[in-house]
Amino acid sequence: MPSEQPPERRTVNRVMWFFAIVYAVEGIGQAKSGIIWQPLTYFLKETQGWDPVRISVSLAIFDLPWVIKPLWGAISDFVPLFGYRRRPYLVLANLAAVLAFARVATLNTPAALIPAITVTSVAMAVSSTLCGALLVETGQKHDASPGLVNQQWLWYNIAQMAAVLLAGYLLEILPPAGALHAAAWIAAAAPLSVVCSVWLVHEDRARIDLPALRGRLAALLSAFRSRNLWLVAGFLFLYYFSPGFGTPLYFEMTDRLGFSQGFIGVLSSISAGGWILGGVLYKWRLHRLSQPALLRLSIAGGVAATLLYLLLDGEASAVAIWLLSGVAGMIAMIATMSLAAESCPEGAEGFAFAGLMSIVNLAAPLADSTGSVLFEHVFNRQIAPLITLSAAATALVFVLVPFMAFRPPRLVAAGQ
Repeated sequence: MPSEQPPERRTVNRVMWFFAIVYAVEGIGQAKSGIIWQPLTYFLKETQGWDPVRISVSLAIFDLPWVIKPLWGAISDFVPLFGYRRRPYLVLANLAAVLAFARVATLNTPAALIPAITVTSVAMAVSSTLCGALLVETGQKHDASPGLVNQQWLWYNIAQMAAVLLAGYLLEILPPAGALHAAAWIAAAAPLSVVCSVWLVHEDRARIDLPALRGRLAALLSAFRSRNLWLVAGFLFLYYFSPGFGTPLYFEMTDRLGFSQGFIGVLSSISAGGWILGGVLYKWRLHRLSQPALLRLSIAGGVAATLLYLLLDGEASAVAIWLLSGVAGMIAMIATMSLAAESCPEGAEGFAFAGLMSIVNLAAPLADSTGSVLFEHVFNRQIAPLITLSAAATALVFVLVPFMAFRPPRLVAAGQ
């Protein structure tokens, strides 16, 4: 009804603003893509002499907190803290991130750095899980899941674009350890903005009571019995498991192509800019597509973007490839995350969405480690066959789309 539209819109808008803040912080602070990643990789390569396999396998521990995201979701679903299910956990997680990043800024050995950065991954994973639950709750209630996913990844990439540019600059002007420490101090400051903005999230008070607990447990069990949820989980795993070439590509750029650390940072920023363009393209045209059509488009775009890396032979081609792959990456993220959000059962949103995200977060390190092993021990440090194999694996997920059930679009009141 018209009288109900302004409060609903205000609710969605406040969540949108909160997502902008949270995911900007994640774009800066996420261990394997934010401001600390390139300085850490360079530090391990140059000062410790680590090869691609050792880097990929050793740093895969940063993905573990993201793989066990259902644990954080279940805790917040079932155990309210100080009367709320989301906000107190968000405050504690982001304060922990501040302290852990500050600790990283004082360390100089891999044996000490890796555990400390793992703590930051835990904090970022908890914060992301809670926002995922808010995305599902708000998105399903107000038919806003794709818009919220777009907002999430738009601001994540705006922040990441700035962060990776700064990371590359730090590597140009500071020694490896100094650049790593400076990046950690910057990452330590960012989570404070989340702590100061939790008031944007309206949340009803909650308490532990047996009837509510039984209802949530029933919802949790229904998630395990959902055939479609298992199909979605399988689709997400296969989509993101195609043998990765991120770490081999870093070695290719530094050792064969001779790209500077500053230019590699610029490329990461260009890729983030491509993600932003993908978000704009979605809001302009692609939001009209049905979910199956958007998924098929994202798969085709992913295959094409992967094959573009075969054309990498210098800085000019790199700029075009990173930009276009960023556009394809954003479209893929909106398509797959919207699918995940719309597949979650009511009452166990935090657990179910976190479980699906864990599938993605498990596939990513497995893909990168598998790709590094193939690059080092099968393809004799030749990246072209690895890229071709990755594109072929992505193309295979086309066959799963017809088997999944999609939630029909809800009617939206006139004027909303």
